[in-house]
Amino acid sequence: MMRPIAFLAAALLALPAFAHKASDAYLTLERDGASLRGQWDIALRDLDNALGLDANGDGDLTWGEVRSRHADIARYALSRLQVSSAGERCALAPADQRIDTHTDGAYAVLTFTGRCAQHGPTLALDYRLFEGLDPLHRGLLNYVERGASYSVVFSVDTPHRIVGGESSGGWGQFTTYVREGVSHIWTGFDHVLFLLSLLLPAVLLRSGEAWGPRTSFHDAFVDVFKVVTAFTVAHSITLSLAALSIVILPSRAVESGIALSVVLAALNNLFPVVANGRWIAAFGFGLLHGFGFAGALQDLGLPSGSLALSLAAFNLGVEAGQLAIVCAFLPVAYTLRSTWTYRRLLFGGGSVAIAAVASIWLVERAFDVGVFNALAAR
Repeated sequence: MMRPIAFLAAALLALPAFAHKASDAYLTLERDGASLRGQWDIALRDLDNALGLDANGDGDLTWGEVRSRHADIARYALSRLQVSSAGERCALAPADQRIDTHTDGAYAVLTFTGRCAQHGPTLALDYRLFEGLDPLHRGLLNYVERGASYSVVFSVDTPHRIVGGESSGGWGQFTTYVREGVSHIWTGFDHVLFLLSLLLPAVLLRSGEAWGPRTSFHDAFVDVFKVVTAFTVAHSITLSLAALSIVILPSRAVESGIALSVVLAALNNLFPVVANGRWIAAFGFGLLHGFGFAGALQDLGLPSGSLALSLAAFNLGVEAGQLAIVCAFLPVAYTLRSTWTYRRLLFGGGSVAIAAVASIWLVERAFDVGVFNALAAR
């Protein structure tokens, strides 16, 4: 029995150490007539992979190592961003560099200026950062013109975008934020594991000191509905409050709290404290997860011209991604609920593995240490 459980644990331990976000860079571009001003936040870990910033190879980037490569960083980044107006390329020049911290680590912040010889109604952008190195990398652009801001996303499949004029209308913003909401829930492994920890007991019923299979799919569906609805309502509240800057919490506290919620939800399956009222736990911890969702939304940026629409679209995308997980999970889980595979391997072994992985995330986030990286280096 231990071999399958060990295999499942190993698979979960292969999840990225920073489970909340994939490789993203954040680009702000402001246009004023023929002049451009930009800021580009790029993860140092990604730049190290591309340029080898860690000169002594000790796995620990220092400010001196980064500062000595400022020119290389600026040259590398700006050579992979092309901005054109009226068919002519705009000249871009680096201005300054500094270091900033995002929820997933340290970033180089490159500011730059630009000037376009021709002033057309739109700008054409071609984004090729880390092309050929990271096929999952995305560039999140916040474009500002005449006091209004718009957001678009670059990827390996969509490196070319048109911004300005009427090119960034309401429907384009809506679909962009729906896609980002879906992407965030599917790539946010901590959110997914928390949700799975709550869903695993849905097809079982606690009787005395043991879990037994439910006899009604309707009862399992109602249990899932309560859990998902409570989680949705809770994180929608705090997502809105945080995204609108009404309530702000420190990112480290939020990320650590989310990891702790995964640990507790998984352990509750093994040592039930709340067996039949898990929707209450889903609501309580969902409030915390909402602040995590808001962190991703704030990195993407809320466009001033369609703030409410974009917030609603992002939340809708999160719910769509969440619903897809539920729809894939529930029929399979109900079919297997009476088997050893489900009750011992998926429910028991899965809960152990989830608790173990989330415990490592908790240590990493609370104490800002790279447990996964340290283990990999041995």
